[in-house]
Amino acid sequence: MKKIAIIGSGSWGTALGIYLAKNGNKVKMWSFNEEEKNLINNERKCLFLPQAKIPDGVECSVDFKEVLEDAELVLHVTPSKFVRNTIKQYKEFIKDNQMIIMCSKGFEAETDLTLDEVIKEEMPNVKYGILSGPSHAEEVSLDIQTALVIASEYDEVKEKVVEAFASPIIRIYTSSDVKGVELGGALKNIIAFCAGISVGLNLGDNTFAALATRGLVEICRLGTAMGGKEKTFYGLTGLGDLIVTCGSEHSRNRRAGKMIGQGHTIEETKKEVGMVIESIDNIDVAYKLAKKYNIEMPIVNAVYDVLYNNLDPKKAVENLMTRSLKEE
Repeated sequence: MKKIAIIGSGSWGTALGIYLAKNGNKVKMWSFNEEEKNLINNERKCLFLPQAKIPDGVECSVDFKEVLEDAELVLHVTPSKFVRNTIKQYKEFIKDNQMIIMCSKGFEAETDLTLDEVIKEEMPNVKYGILSGPSHAEEVSLDIQTALVIASEYDEVKEKVVEAFASPIIRIYTSSDVKGVELGGALKNIIAFCAGISVGLNLGDNTFAALATRGLVEICRLGTAMGGKEKTFYGLTGLGDLIVTCGSEHSRNRRAGKMIGQGHTIEETKKEVGMVIESIDNIDVAYKLAKKYNIEMPIVNAVYDVLYNNLDPKKAVENLMTRSLKEE
């Protein structure tokens, strides 16, 4: 049994807490919200996972020090835009032997940094890893078989995560390609948002297949330019995560894109989805990174124009389909 702290009590953080407790670990979760804490502790429920029941091995607190006390692993599971500020609040309680596992996916919009870079800036001496892969919180919370990847430059981090997670329900693979795993998880949200736009426009399976395939090409182009390994983007944290996020109604990024495709505003979309939409927060970052690294990303450019330059989604599709013809 391992003592595990989870920073964040949203759908993914709670799903991980449910699973890890069932797998024999002692779990303490941090929530910024007293009401959410009480719902978890007293009613054993999560607002975002209505079908799931939280086991007795999970406790929730609004006190960082209490949650982090004696934890071997610290899983950070907040929206990407809150990562740095949250770390600033708890890093004073982190001990030398504690390891940080980033479970969030995205970029820091203000700096264009990946989340592993944020960790290194805020806690330069900590041993850390990135947990990613094709995994909807709704399914993990209900014990549906899932495969994940723990990426780290530290062997002991990978070993501890494997020990805590491995079971017939979750299969854990290891990787040393931190940057590739990080970027696959962040960039696939943008392509999933585009897939939702396609659905909102009532386009078909042919369009979906073309979008997902060419989207993966763009992910791989930028990902390798930024230091990721090409093979990583064709694995679980690239192609795998892209498939599950583009194709499922569980995906808030896909749902958000669908609403944009149907003509809703960003404000209406955010209100309806009701949770943080990483793709909307990160499309601007991907657009800027493509320019910085001189990478051709026509899908990212098109969705950027839809969100920030009032380009009609139908016209964006037409523009993509009528680009100069080329060899695949």
